[in-house]
Amino acid sequence: QVQLVESGGGLVQAGGSLRLSCEASGRTFSRSVMGWFRQAPGKEREFVSFISWTGGITNYADSVKGRFTISRGNAKNTVYLQMNSLKPEDTAVYYCAAGPLTSTTMRWYTYWGQGTQVTVSS
Repeated sequence: QVQLVESGGGLVQAGGSLRLSCEASGRTFSRSVMGWFRQAPGKEREFVSFISWTGGITNYADSVKGRFTISRGNAKNTVYLQMNSLKPEDTAVYYCAAGPLTSTTMRWYTYWGQGTQVTVSS
């Protein structure tokens, strides 16, 4: 079993920055791909970014490319999402997820955190 705990969400003005963290624990975490997804009110959950176990492969949704950066800590059990130039449309609950494949599709992620709220004011 893998447990994921997100932190770092909050309220920020448009143009500002936030850094989300996700700490993973559990004996089956080894070599997991880590992803970030988000869900805005009234909308479906959508892919934001993923990073491979080694950190050598990353991918981003077009809507965040160039503004968000995903990275893993040295111990590999923590993943970060640096969010710059935030826009009101980035407002959502952000979820961390872990799975076996580098995928933009939710169904390939086995474990999910509880989510952290990001609100961007205009």
